[in-house]
Amino acid sequence: MDFLWHKVSEKEKDQIKKEAKQIMDSFSKKLAKVDKKMAEPIIERDQFERDEGKGGCAEIDRKIMFGNAPEKNDDFIIAEKGRW
Repeated sequence: MDFLWHKVSEKEKDQIKKEAKQIMDSFSKKLAKVDKKMAEPIIERDQFERDEGKGGCAEIDRKIMFGNAPEKNDDFIIAEKGRW
């Protein structure tokens, strides 16, 4: 495990800084070439917002809900524990 870590000398620090700066400069030059004006997709919808205040609770059919549950006990659904 000694080969994974070693003390970095000042010369190595300077070399790492130069390489990192070179990589960042190269990336920034390529990033500057990217077209900044990307076309936004145009999607036209008749209704694009929901009306506020018209929400409500959905009716839940207990027979269907308990019919879909793989494990149940009277009025309780038994959920899996730690299987996932």
